[in-house]
Amino acid sequence: MTRPFDATRPAGLRRWLRAPMRCLRIAGLACAAIAAIGTIAPQAALARGDDALRIGSKRFTESYILAQVLAQTAATQSAVPPQVEAGLGNTAIVYQALRSGAIDLYPEYTGTISLEILKNPKPMSMAELNRALAPLGLGVAIPLGFNDGYALAMRADEAERLGIRSLSDLAKHPSLKFGLSNEFIGRADGWQGLAERYGFTQKPTGLDHGLAYEALARKQIDVTDIYTTDAKIAQLGLRVLDDDRHYFPRYDAVVLYRLDVPTRFPKAWAALQTLAGSIAAQQMIAMNARAELQGVAFDVIARDFLASRAAGKTASSTTSGASPAAESRGFWAKLFGPDLWRLTWQHLALVVVSVAVALLIGVPLAVFAFFRPRLRALVLGAAGLLQTVPSLALLAVLISLLGVIGAVPALIALMLYALLPIMRNTDAGLASVSPGLRLAGQALGMTRRQRLRLIELPLALPTLVAGVRVATSITIGTATIAAFIGAGGYGERIVTGLALNDNQLLLAGAIPAIVLALLSEVLFEFIERMMRRR
Repeated sequence: MTRPFDATRPAGLRRWLRAPMRCLRIAGLACAAIAAIGTIAPQAALARGDDALRIGSKRFTESYILAQVLAQTAATQSAVPPQVEAGLGNTAIVYQALRSGAIDLYPEYTGTISLEILKNPKPMSMAELNRALAPLGLGVAIPLGFNDGYALAMRADEAERLGIRSLSDLAKHPSLKFGLSNEFIGRADGWQGLAERYGFTQKPTGLDHGLAYEALARKQIDVTDIYTTDAKIAQLGLRVLDDDRHYFPRYDAVVLYRLDVPTRFPKAWAALQTLAGSIAAQQMIAMNARAELQGVAFDVIARDFLASRAAGKTASSTTSGASPAAESRGFWAKLFGPDLWRLTWQHLALVVVSVAVALLIGVPLAVFAFFRPRLRALVLGAAGLLQTVPSLALLAVLISLLGVIGAVPALIALMLYALLPIMRNTDAGLASVSPGLRLAGQALGMTRRQRLRLIELPLALPTLVAGVRVATSITIGTATIAAFIGAGGYGERIVTGLALNDNQLLLAGAIPAIVLALLSEVLFEFIERMMRRR
């Protein structure tokens, strides 16, 4: 019968063996505290916002502006200011947020509701839409007054040279290169049906909607999809091709809302009703132009429109010029803007909490599975499989399951992505311990738990820390997706820069993330040096 390992070695050696485990305990407690704070804080914030009307928007210029118009209109009759959850991504994500109750309403388009959301092959009237949406607890109301339809466009000089004026003419030129937005390619009312109607044989390249304009201007593509109220159509000299076979339905701007909104917010809902028919297509184009061409903030554009409407003027007559602040706001002003510290704190919190939770889950799970070969293969395989799930798809699923947007689903997604490097390195570190050392510990009378605590984990610690280092670097970059569901971070600048095709704003979001990644590398290099010295 072997007796438990006794401390018969020199005290210095005993301290050397126990030091890594002490560090692990302290790190674990700190991570647990940070994780708890990070998990509770978003829930507390959500609870505080229960009495506020929550308005969402998609990730393109017009939706940002309309969300601000709705919020500022509702604010005039609201005791609690409405919350705007801007840039929530494509239709799938913002619709899931609405269904789950994470938002109360958002600006949408009739064609999108009937064809993309309800999967109806034919356009539907407002009454038909409401009958179909009622079982889902949703409704559509407040037609804003303009149609923002899909269309295809190309450079006017190229179209003139080739004699292309309609989509039927375009189909006669299969050599032209199509660069279409990713959402348009996948939509029920998008590329597939359009290609069948007109006989297009091209294989389109998927691009972000904002970047497609730049690619078109640089002649990297020949044709792209546009919204008919886009400001850059005239600026870039594009020709909007005639839909001569009438494929695209009307996309009248409306409000898609939860049916309990009128009873929960009766005064705000009454105020929103006054927006019906208030925005003409040219007014919307003018507002989009102020954002995309002049760099005016979305809330300022909305405020100016509502002020001009109250004064009985047209939006184009009062909002044609950029503010001096917008004109003078260069790259450095965007990089060191007043939102920098807020975004830094949000991004840092997302990274620290998600990696901390992944560490607390991944290390014990990897250690437990290491001594069980079948479970080991299953656990590592599952962690690897999580890496293949597209981030936006994972976020949409999490929003649907949790019923919230913001930090909570973002933290869960980031934690899942951070698990693989932590678990793999923990497993590799334990596998690198020589069998001779394990046998030596057994000969000294150590129990299995003592061998793990005093020999195997201390020797595996450098490899484990390297895994945390990789997971942290990956998470810093991946955390930019949090902005798609209103969780903040540097991704806010990147998402807005994509919507506005503003390369400076894109860099103003990317550069701080790069700096944060470099700082994390310096920190882990210091930690590894200290470990080598001990």
